[in-house]
Amino acid sequence: MSKVKSFAGGTHPPGNKEHSSGAAVVRLPAPEVVTVPLCQHLGAPSKPVVKPGDQVLKGSVIGEQNGFISLPTHSPVNGKVLRVENVPMPHMRSGPAVVIKTESEDGGEVYEPIADWEHADTSVLVNRIKEAGVCGMGGASFPTYVKLSPPKGVTIDTLIINGVECEPYLTADHRLMLERTQDLITGMSILARVLGVTDPVIGIEVNKPDAIKLLQEKGVKVVPLKVQYPQGAEKQLISAVTGRVVPAGGLPLNVGVVVQNVGTCVAVAEAVCSGLPSIRRITTVSGLGVNKPGNFDVCVGTPVSVLIEAAGGYQGEIKRLVSGGPMMGMAMFTDTAPVTKGTSGILALSPGEVRDVEEGPCIRCGKCVDVCPLNLVPCTIATASEFGKWEDAEKAGALNCMACGTCSYVCPAGRYLVQHIKRAQNEIRALAREREA
Repeated sequence: MSKVKSFAGGTHPPGNKEHSSGAAVVRLPAPEVVTVPLCQHLGAPSKPVVKPGDQVLKGSVIGEQNGFISLPTHSPVNGKVLRVENVPMPHMRSGPAVVIKTESEDGGEVYEPIADWEHADTSVLVNRIKEAGVCGMGGASFPTYVKLSPPKGVTIDTLIINGVECEPYLTADHRLMLERTQDLITGMSILARVLGVTDPVIGIEVNKPDAIKLLQEKGVKVVPLKVQYPQGAEKQLISAVTGRVVPAGGLPLNVGVVVQNVGTCVAVAEAVCSGLPSIRRITTVSGLGVNKPGNFDVCVGTPVSVLIEAAGGYQGEIKRLVSGGPMMGMAMFTDTAPVTKGTSGILALSPGEVRDVEEGPCIRCGKCVDVCPLNLVPCTIATASEFGKWEDAEKAGALNCMACGTCSYVCPAGRYLVQHIKRAQNEIRALAREREA
């Protein structure tokens, strides 16, 4: 095996992946009613093009792209539109969605497959990825076609596929690499062709030796990575794999790199080779609050409660329900919220799995500084935020924070560092908008 690489900083929370890493993906049928969010991607929500009473086909567009940083939304089922309304969301309090009564999952609409994609014009491939609604499947949900459209004069020489899955509990990407290997490789090749990259690589933490071995046997260039959180964060992954440093406030394209998730690769392969829009994903359901943790292939719009039931239902006291991982995920107030393209996991956490301490004063120990992967001083930013000193917080680099949670995790005083820094970010941006108005 190649030398194991990593980045500076980070921490080592318990993995807890053993609960579901050995569970093969189970495909769930569509529920009786799907609630399909129009804001599954980063950017402007799709604009609804259907109304109550309309019949829709599986794969048909129910929300059109509404700006450059936006994507169309497709129906995952054949059925009848019941409502277009705001609903609880797993990644925000609420958002617009199309509620559809399922009639069947058979047939439906697909795009014309691009069989000869190796020789197709790259603009055709990018357009297909856009019209299929493909976005980042690792959680950020950034429209994939935008990443594949760098500004003129920008050269991309490196494509990194993110197979790290560094968040505790989550194993959906691990299972995808084992069970959808050829689709992953095909999607990786399509992305490399679009970008003009000849030697793409995939980064995988060494706690997934079976995935590393399988992909290497298939001829894929794998970079083994140390098990260290947040190894899968874009800038840290770039640093570990290439040694390049994305500047503060910069983007991966500033150092000639594009990063895509393994799930995104599979979605790209489906869109190009099979003409399928992005209407399903693999999601981990785990935590000691469910009876049978597992990995499930579900259509977007499936209520979280359906996944919980598929995992054997709740058991014991549930302290917290989380969409995503425990470090960067969002606490949910209801399990009626629907799965989106970015829902990598649903965690039902017991009291013993949740750190619930009273916040104390900073003791100036410096542990948050030691682990910050972006070389920030989280305690300084958080203190400035507490006292409403937004200019001081900005000068200390508040806007560079990616809210990975390493600082809060190691803080012996139980400081809510991430929350304080997020508040500073919101206030700084609000003040900037006021100045521009």
